[in-house]
Amino acid sequence: MSDPYSPDNVGRTDVPEAAIRAAADRLVEATREVRPCAPVRDLIGPDDLAAAYAVQSHLVAARRDAGALVVGRKIGATSLAVQQQLGVDQPDFGWLFDDMDLSGADEVPMARLLQPKAEAEVAFVLGADLDEGPLDAAQVRGAVDHAVAALEIVDSRIAGWDISFGDTVADNASSGLYVLGTERRTLDEVEPVDVTMRMTIDGEEVSTGNGAACLGDPLNALAWLARAARAYGEPLRAGQVVLSGALGPMRDVSPGATVVAEISGLGSVTARFSG
Repeated sequence: MSDPYSPDNVGRTDVPEAAIRAAADRLVEATREVRPCAPVRDLIGPDDLAAAYAVQSHLVAARRDAGALVVGRKIGATSLAVQQQLGVDQPDFGWLFDDMDLSGADEVPMARLLQPKAEAEVAFVLGADLDEGPLDAAQVRGAVDHAVAALEIVDSRIAGWDISFGDTVADNASSGLYVLGTERRTLDEVEPVDVTMRMTIDGEEVSTGNGAACLGDPLNALAWLARAARAYGEPLRAGQVVLSGALGPMRDVSPGATVVAEISGLGSVTARFSG
């Protein structure tokens, strides 16, 4: 498979602009009405990533026009199991906006979600831009100000999570909300590849994993994202949050649930969902 994130491939699609706009309109309406919609692959195809990212760009523009501020990115499909499920050999990315951050909130409002799932991740907060240079392992490590434990509440506007890779990319990488932990650690204090994770829902263990489950190392995921973001014309910037990808299987969340993720070296993070 050629790399759709290389500068030579970015934006190359044979899908008509009218179809891309129709797909974006379908997803925007699903978000506005809080009601799942049909997949958009009938409009843009199941694996045309240039078309899917073009749809995503329309959604991002709509959010910005409505006053939302970009605060970072999320990386999806970082585990081998998810890649095999979707028939791909690479991750994808979506955008984080200021109103998606529920860190410190008393509860996560279910009314904002359609069909949520929770996954535990290492989040990075950047202390430097990642817009120039080789964007290799050493550079991205040096750009990290600190890491924290995170819960990403992934969600899909596509009914029944009936998604192809193109569907999830178009749908802002199936993003929802997120919660960050309070224990900040520099990369001198914690090595992301070495962390272990345990996630519970209402006290029952539902997911376990480790740093190596995320593209072999969460820092590999960050380096991949830095190159992809630059190729798409909006590099990662200092102060932004990056959700680096799941450390273990994601799980469905029901109203009233309490989700807790414990990540070694980074402490714990809790999300309580409204009833």
